[in-house]
Amino acid sequence: MIVDAHQHFWDIERIHYAWLERPENQALKRTFSPPMLAPLLNEIGIDRTVLVQALDSRLDTEAMLKFADQYPWIGAVVGWVPLDEPELASRQLENYVKHPKFKGVRHLIHEEANPDWLLRDEVIAGLRLLASLGIPFDVVAVYPNHLKHVPTLAERVPNLRMVIDHLAKPPIRSGDIRDWRRQMEQAAASPQVYAKVSGLNTASDWASWSYRDWIPYVDAAVELFGPERLMFGSDWPVATLAGTYRQVWDATMAVVERYGDRAKDSIFGGTAQRFYKLEA
Repeated sequence: MIVDAHQHFWDIERIHYAWLERPENQALKRTFSPPMLAPLLNEIGIDRTVLVQALDSRLDTEAMLKFADQYPWIGAVVGWVPLDEPELASRQLENYVKHPKFKGVRHLIHEEANPDWLLRDEVIAGLRLLASLGIPFDVVAVYPNHLKHVPTLAERVPNLRMVIDHLAKPPIRSGDIRDWRRQMEQAAASPQVYAKVSGLNTASDWASWSYRDWIPYVDAAVELFGPERLMFGSDWPVATLAGTYRQVWDATMAVVERYGDRAKDSIFGGTAQRFYKLEA
């Protein structure tokens, strides 16, 4: 099974996504729906996707679950609950877990004014709730502080499975790998922490990136996590800011196939299938 472990949809006619108002996101300020993605998946032969929240909103999560009902190739939904309000989160999760494709939770922590939001007592309680239900947490560690918190979370919530989105947006443009690698090494030391090989083209020079730019960072991730804790994600449609779906797929394949068939099978499907408990 080939899996795209990170993609999004949004309908700007029905839900307001404030982050789309930013100047750098104007090309994304339109509706992206399953019929737009389906032919791109079919061209490559992708069997399942993991549909990830794009807004800290009940409406966004419910819209994703409706899409998952309509399209069999959506294998999992990573939704949102208010982790800083554990009692409310518990009530919402009681309903969501009844849906067979509700497989994870994410919060846009980079939109929070408090860089230490993840370490708030209420949030830790919310994460412990996820762990008790066997629901994994997607960590949008796009700022160094967020990546730094991952080992702390692993210690405070030891049964929580986590996946770091977009390899924590490595410093591909600057090429200064040292701090990123050190923090990723600390995160990878916890066996319940995984990572997504995704979002790398938008972490690169949008106009002139090459898969070769990614090699040092993916090599480091393979060394630190092993292929069995890494999974491919397209980050479509955000990735379209710096390329097409096919370009992202081809570039990721060019990097990953260097590790051999076994690693390729894990990164392009096996890991995501196990982590999100996707049905065949």
